[in-house]
Order: sequence, then C-alpha cells, then structure tokens
Amino acid sequence: MTVTLKQLETWLAAPSENEHLEFKEAKNRFDFEKLVDYCVALANECGGHMVLGVSDKLPRKVVGTSAFDTPERTVGGLYERLHFRVLWTELNHPDGRVLVFTVPSRPIGQPIEYNGRYLMRAGEDLVPMSPDFLQRIFAEGQPVFEARIALNGVSAEDIVRLLDTQSYFDLIQLPYPENRQGVIEKFVSEKLIVPSSVGFTITNLGALLFAKNLDEFESLSRKAVRVTTYVGNDKLTIKKDTIGNKGYAVDFERLIDYINGQLPSNEVIGKALRESVPMFPEIAIRELVTNALIHQDLDQTGGSIHIDIYANRLEISNPGLPRIAPDRFIDEYQSLNDRMADLMRRLRICEEKGSGIDKVVSSIEAFQLPAPDIRVGQIRTSVVLFAHKKFSDMNRSDRLRACYQHCVLRYLIAEKMTNQSLRVRFGLTDRQTDIASKIITTALDEKLIKLDDPISTSKRYTRYNPYWA
Repeated sequence: MTVTLKQLETWLAAPSENEHLEFKEAKNRFDFEKLVDYCVALANECGGHMVLGVSDKLPRKVVGTSAFDTPERTVGGLYERLHFRVLWTELNHPDGRVLVFTVPSRPIGQPIEYNGRYLMRAGEDLVPMSPDFLQRIFAEGQPVFEARIALNGVSAEDIVRLLDTQSYFDLIQLPYPENRQGVIEKFVSEKLIVPSSVGFTITNLGALLFAKNLDEFESLSRKAVRVTTYVGNDKLTIKKDTIGNKGYAVDFERLIDYINGQLPSNEVIGKALRESVPMFPEIAIRELVTNALIHQDLDQTGGSIHIDIYANRLEISNPGLPRIAPDRFIDEYQSLNDRMADLMRRLRICEEKGSGIDKVVSSIEAFQLPAPDIRVGQIRTSVVLFAHKKFSDMNRSDRLRACYQHCVLRYLIAEKMTNQSLRVRFGLTDRQTDIASKIITTALDEKLIKLDDPISTSKRYTRYNPYWA
C-alpha cells in the first residue's frame, strides 16, 4: 500500500498498535540491528509497517526523526541480512520527518529467522516464537485442521458408535434416515467423515462436533471444554472442576445449562433485574462460549476452552490470538475455523457472521452491568463479564469501555450516541448530565470516539461516532 500523510493520520488516531503496526520515536537515531529484528517480527506476522518519528505512547503525535538519513542504504542493508525487500517512505509532516518501513509478509509455510532466532512481537517487546506459533506456520498449505484425520480405518458401524448421529439430525431439523447408508451419505456430504480404501476416516470436524466421547480420539481429547468454579474472587480455592468429553455440538445445551447452574444470582439491581435473575444474561454466555469455540486456534497443542467462574466475574478464554483488533469485535468478524463456524450456524448453535458480540454487549447494557473486557495475552484470548457494580464503584476503565461499546452499538443501528443515551446506559438521572459529559470528554481525549459533526457548537444535541466510523 502507498503510505501517505492521510494514512499516517489514520494510524495516529488508532487507540493502540497491532501486529501490523509499530511506532518508535527515534528522534535522533535508531539501532539498525533492532530495526532488523522488528522487520523479522513484522514479516512473521504477515507484514506491516515500522513508523519512526512518532511517539509510541498515547496521545500519539509526530515528533520527527533523524534516523537513517539515507533510507536507500538502510533497506539495502536489510536485504543483505534478510533476503527480502523492505520498502521505505519518507513523509514531510508539519511536525517533523516521519520514516516508514513497509515490511512484506513471509512466504506461506516459511517463518523468517535472523541469527538463528524466529521473532514475534508480544506487546512492546520482541520475543522468540513459541513452538505452537512455529508449528502453525509450518502447517500452512496443508489441509485446515477441521479436514485433517481424527481416526482412520473406521467401519460404518463404528461411525454410529463413535459419533452422535442422532444429534446432528435433531439440530439440523431433518428426520433421521431409515437406514445407516442414509446417515453415512449425509455425514460424507458435510465432510464429517470421508470414504477411504479401508472404510471411512472421521475428520477432526466430525469428532470435535459430534463425538460421543472425545477420549476415543487421542489427538482431540485435550480440546474438551473445561469449567472451573472458584470460591471467592481468586483461584486459591476451587469449588468444582469439570472437563467435558463430548463433541461441541452434542454437548452445547448441557454446557450452557451447567454454566448457568454454577452462577450465583444477582442482588436487586434496579428496574432491569430481580433477585431471581442469574448474574449474567444467558444470551451473552451462549454467544461468548460459541465465539470461543469457533475462534480458538485448533493448531495450538495442549490448549482448550477455559470457563472460569468467580464470585464477581465470569472469564471465557480460548487458545489463540484474534485476527482483528479487540475493539472491533463488535462490528467485524473473521473466523479462525470457517468450516466449523458454517456448520454451527446451520445447526443454529451460533449466530450469523458478525452478529454475536453485539448481542453480548446489548444484553449486558440491558442488565446495566459493567462492559465486557476483551483481553489478548501472548497465546490466549479472554472475555470477562463482571457482576453488577454501582456506577460509583466503576473505575475509569469500566466507564470508558462502556462508553465506547455503547457508541458502537448505536452506530450499528444507524443511530448516534448522545449524552442522554449514555446516561440511560449507566442508569444516570437527568441531573447527572455533567457526569456523562466528563466520560464523553475523556473518551474523546483517548480517541475512542469522535464528534459526528465537528462543526456543530451545540453541546446539548452533540452526537458521537466510534473513532473508526
């Protein structure tokens, strides 16, 4: 892509860096060997941009750079060490010179190393690639995980013994075939099983969704969902620890019922809730569990879906890192496991593309709970739901997160966030306009939201959009 001043302004407005974008001040100089390392990491994460002359702390601004005054020589040196071509762009911003290095993606199935090190980024640091990350790269070009073999040399009789075929037809709302051949043909058409020279092969997709017992499939037994209930707000005392052993589709309704059964009930909170209402809306739990299943990194060995229930929160985590920024989960969608996602939609277990997280946030707003918190670690992605808090007990992060998510929801239904709509979100009265205004001002300063009409001078009727709108 061509890097322009307009593109730079867009990057400056982003609330955070991502795996394709790295900022460094480098006012006077920048170590060349460090630049080489960052190029390696960016290439390994499918390419990106290294921007020098911009502050790497919010609020981000151009500070100018004197580093690499002859970029042609710099990219020549990069080519000598890495054997791939890095492009450069010099931008003359009013606040100083900005130098952008554009790094291409590594070849499919081939990680980039330098001095024997395969590097990736973890926050602001460069770290060696984990074995799982390397394994995923080497596996590129091979069949996707869902299509690989879970069990080979299986007879038609074994198919019915190992897989819950009845559940498939119940979920898809079709009558069960009159004979076994009809069952086999349907499962072959869904690529849950594949004919082979010695009977049939059960694919990972077939076993993960419909296994009567995942322990029968050695390579998949560690991918069962684990639910742990703790006493109190920490991990010191486990009340109950359960690991499922059935396929995701077969066991989904029981899993949701089990989670709901482990949750404490809310105290009286206000108009939206009564004492008998569970801590969280069921639709939020259903959508988040489904998302964890279909967005998990199935190639990551030894990892599984974890659902941790505490007295004050629920944490749902899955192995793997998202392909899109966490603050775009509400309005964007990109599945890691398309075949699983497609079938689970047709089985009516999950929603249509892109219509899951918005339902989570909407239901949380209706219950006037703190906004969900999406946390991306080094190898796992987690979503945290919090029990009810009074507005006065919410911290700055709670309020900003709720403000941004509320603004996105309004945008998605072709409406705009206003001071009034935000007061309704927080359960504030008409006399608490100033409190809502302070939250909005902070969100504007943090570049989470922006004015819908920057020219308007009316504060009372000011409307707001997400920063990316």
